[in-house]
Amino acid sequence: MSTEKLNFEWAEKCLSFINESVSCYHAVENVEKQLAERGFVCLDEKDAWKLTPGGSYYVKRGGSSLAAFKIPNSDIKGFHMTASHSDSPCFKIKTNPEMTLEDKYLKLNVEGYGGMIQYTWFDRCLSVAGRVVCDGDDGLQSVNVNIDEDLLVIPNLAIHMNRSINKGVELNIQTDLLPLMGGTKVKGKLKEKLAHLAGVREEEILGSDLFLYVREKGKLAGAEKELMISPRLDDLECVFASAQAMIAAEPKDYCNVCVVFNHEEVGNHTREGAASTFLRDTLERIGESLGKTGSEYLRLLADSFMISADNAHALHPNHPEKADPENKPVLNGGIVVKHHGGQRYTTDGYSEAFMKSLCRKAQVPLQDYHNRSDIEGGSTLGNVSTGQVSVFSADIGLAQLAMHSAVETAGSADVEYLIRVLKKFYEE
Repeated sequence: MSTEKLNFEWAEKCLSFINESVSCYHAVENVEKQLAERGFVCLDEKDAWKLTPGGSYYVKRGGSSLAAFKIPNSDIKGFHMTASHSDSPCFKIKTNPEMTLEDKYLKLNVEGYGGMIQYTWFDRCLSVAGRVVCDGDDGLQSVNVNIDEDLLVIPNLAIHMNRSINKGVELNIQTDLLPLMGGTKVKGKLKEKLAHLAGVREEEILGSDLFLYVREKGKLAGAEKELMISPRLDDLECVFASAQAMIAAEPKDYCNVCVVFNHEEVGNHTREGAASTFLRDTLERIGESLGKTGSEYLRLLADSFMISADNAHALHPNHPEKADPENKPVLNGGIVVKHHGGQRYTTDGYSEAFMKSLCRKAQVPLQDYHNRSDIEGGSTLGNVSTGQVSVFSADIGLAQLAMHSAVETAGSADVEYLIRVLKKFYEE
C-alpha cells in the first residue's frame, strides 16, 4: 500500500521509545513514565485497591510486566484488552561473569535468552542493561541500570582462519559468542560500573538480571524513509502502539486494559509471563473493587475481547518461496491477522471477522498471515494467556523482516495503523 499520505511521526516516536528501552525492565519503566505523566495511578499488588469509575490505573509485576487499565464512568460490560511483550532475544549475563584468557583478555560469560539469530551479534558495539537487586536500609531494592557506553564486542573469526565461513558455520555460545570487554586490567570494572549506576557499594549488590544489548540506534531508512531499522522491534513496536492507544482512548462501556508481559521469548511460564496469573489476578481485582460477584465477573469475561499484538513475518524480498502461496504480508501493508490450523494463534472465524470489521471502521488496511503448510511457526501471547483468562481473542501484528535478528526491519507507516485500530477498539 502507498505511504504517500502518511507522515512517519509515530514511527519516529516509536524508535525513540525503543532506543530508550534497552531491556525489558527499561521498556516497562518507560511505559510507566508515560502513564504517570497522564494521570494514571500506580497500584501495588500487596495493597487493597479502591478503584472508582472513570479512573485510570496501572500495576506492575517483577518490574518487567505491567497492566494498565481505564474504567468507564458507566457500569462495565466487559474488558477490551491488548497484550504485547517486553522482552527480546538476546544474551543474558551469568553470575560471576568475568573470564580471563591467557592473562591477556577479559570477556564475559553469557548464555542465550530466546531464539536469536546468533551470527547477527558479531562485530557490533554492545553494552549491558537490566536490573540489580541491592541490600538497602528498607530491605531488598531493585534498581534498573544501563551502562550507556560502547562496552563490549563479540569479534568474528577472520576468514583467513576459517575459509568455509561463508558456507555456513554452526556456532557455540560458550566458545564463539562470549563478548570481549578489554584487557585484563579492566577486571572488576563491570561490577564497579553497575554499583556506580545503582548508587550503592559493590558489596550491596546481591542479585541481578543483566542482558547484552545492541548499541545501534533505530532509524528511518529507505528511499522515502519507509523502512524502520532497529533492534527489538519484536515486540516493542506493539508495546509502544498499545500504550499510545490506551492513553489516547476514552472508554465507553468496556474497561480498557493494556497488558505487557515478560518472558514471551522463553515460553511465558514464569511469574511475569502470559501463562501466569498476572492478567487474571488484575481482572478479578478490578471486578471485585467495582462490586462484581464471582458470577458477574464471569459474565464480564463472556463479553470481553483480547487483541494479542506480536509482530508477524513479512514477505522476504530474497526468499519469497518461504511465504505461504497466497497470504503474504508486506511492510507498510497494515495490520496482519495471524492464523494457524493448530491454534498456535488464537484467531478463529469470529475473531477474524471482528478484526476485519474493526479495521474497516478505523480505515486501516489489513492483511492475513499463514505459515507455509510445511513450515512450523511459533506461538504467541494469545493462546497462552487464554489458559488463564478465557475470552474471544485474535492474534495480530505488524509485518517485519529478520525477526529475532540483533537488528530488524519494519514498515514506517504501520505504527500509525496499529495505534489507529487499537484506539478504535478501545473506544468502541
